[in-house]
Amino acid sequence: MSFLNQVELSVYKPNTQKSPIARRREKLAFKLEEQLKLASDSTYQPTKIVWNTDSDGNQHKVEQPKRIKRWWVELDGGAVQLTVRYGSKPLEFAKGKNAIALKSKEDVEPTLRKLKLAVLAGEFDEMLAQQVGITKLLRK
Repeated sequence: MSFLNQVELSVYKPNTQKSPIARRREKLAFKLEEQLKLASDSTYQPTKIVWNTDSDGNQHKVEQPKRIKRWWVELDGGAVQLTVRYGSKPLEFAKGKNAIALKSKEDVEPTLRKLKLAVLAGEFDEMLAQQVGITKLLRK
């Protein structure tokens, strides 16, 4: 009991409720991390677990490769255009501009790292809120 007398005790209050902004940041940061892995290793293939039914009607879990769409395209001359997608649509960085122009494919990975840091710092919060607002309006 001497240990418990030496420390300060309190009531545990779990913080399970995250703000919508924090959830959006984490979601985009996770997707950027997947793109980073894809940029550094072209054979990167994450997996997901799905339920399959065999010929006898029994269901069991199976691990399947998950499809990841690259966010960059290589243009003629070695230039690269990089988009950042939230959901299925690219984010619009400025009016009518939804891609980052890079000089070569080698610039993709460092740019993705910088983007991830910017997302976690909250620089994309306004764009994410606007993107979510647009998709909510389209669903109605």
